[in-house]
Amino acid sequence: MDLRPGLSHTLDIVVGEQDTAAHVGSGAVHVLATPVVINMFESAALRAIEHRLPVGYQSLGTRLDVRHIAATPVGMKVTATATVTKVEARTVIFRLEARDERELVAEGTHERVIVNVAKFDERVKRKLARR
Repeated sequence: MDLRPGLSHTLDIVVGEQDTAAHVGSGAVHVLATPVVINMFESAALRAIEHRLPVGYQSLGTRLDVRHIAATPVGMKVTATATVTKVEARTVIFRLEARDERELVAEGTHERVIVNVAKFDERVKRKLARR
């Protein structure tokens, strides 16, 4: 695995009605919803590192700390970036930032852990079998 600080990925969307708090159920206003910002951050983090993992491994989000600090109206572009700041064994930590066409709208940190998919699936199956 070639995971190191500085790896990053940026993605953007033009906010549509489907991305608003009113549409996703996180509020009544027609501005970019926090859950959509979180999804953008997780997607950017995933894309920053996933292609560098060995076959059979995947990263899973384990921690997320986000401040959504400014509203973005429908029709405005939002760009989200996740940048690796630290790699400790199987844990990868990211700095997150989202900006619309005018200002910083959200920031935070995100943690992902690298897992062997087959072993992870076995743990999940055992958990289900113990219900």
